[in-house]
Amino acid sequence: MSDEKSTPEGQSELRSAVAATAKKKRNTLLAVLAVVAVAAIVVGGVFLFKALGTEKAEAAGDDVTEPITVKIAVAEDSKFQDAIKEVAAEKGLDVEWVNVDDWVLPNTELQAGNVDANAFQHILYLSAFNAESGADITPVFSTVITQWGIFSATLDDVADIPEGGKIAIPDDPSNGGRALNILASAGLIELADDAGDFPTTDDVTSNPKNLEFVALGARTIPTQFDDPSLSAVVVGTSYFDPAQGVTKEDALFLDDSLDEKNLPYINVVAVNSDDVDNPAWAILKEAYADPRVADALEEEYFGNTILVDVPVEKLRSKLAELQKSAEQNK
Repeated sequence: MSDEKSTPEGQSELRSAVAATAKKKRNTLLAVLAVVAVAAIVVGGVFLFKALGTEKAEAAGDDVTEPITVKIAVAEDSKFQDAIKEVAAEKGLDVEWVNVDDWVLPNTELQAGNVDANAFQHILYLSAFNAESGADITPVFSTVITQWGIFSATLDDVADIPEGGKIAIPDDPSNGGRALNILASAGLIELADDAGDFPTTDDVTSNPKNLEFVALGARTIPTQFDDPSLSAVVVGTSYFDPAQGVTKEDALFLDDSLDEKNLPYINVVAVNSDDVDNPAWAILKEAYADPRVADALEEEYFGNTILVDVPVEKLRSKLAELQKSAEQNK
């Protein structure tokens, strides 16, 4: 695509995006310039919003513009979200996080118009939802990517997983497929060459240890981590409750989240396609890029989840490719 940046030889675009983000955070001059740019975006967004019909309040004879308000569905509460809300408010955007306890509701609520956006899913999951429901939900910018791995409460090495061992993997097509790819990368199984973006256990062509796959809700897998019937679990490192004391250093095998093959697992802020030009999203994107938000993310997830900045055209192109694949596999 015309606006994609080239990357150094041997370096994925995801890794370059992260490096660029880190460089911006360290460079004080660029941070100052970013503040100026954000101010311009906010002013432009406010004037556009007024032109679209924002209500005005009269105070001492002066027009006072109300802040833009958006409702965004998420799957959990976090200090990271608190930081985004605080920074966005400084820029004239009032963010109301709507927490739901299900991974389908953020999309169905968006379809129904009960929220303006959601921020909980990667584009592979979104492609599966769009294909299944006929929805037209699309990303407006990238947010984070979470590192995944194989974890065990009792074992110290992948080689120690026993014959017939039970492995917990997510029960949804996108995350379940990611787990199978990780097991394949660890050398525990082999997948068919034509497995595609949504491999299932039916695509396992070699399983030397006769592993048994136990499908569970991705969010519940960490709660089953200590189940003595499970030899290991495959899940995102940030899914564990901090009280469990499980970090990426405890993984039997750790996936490289910044490898280009993991582009489908980039998380996004997603909206209905007819709302992509809402000026709120430019302001929200600037809030995500604020160093205070990066600090809050690091504090909460200890580097297991990191901010990435991938061109939206690249995200939408990959979404279309993944959605076509999902529709063919229905």
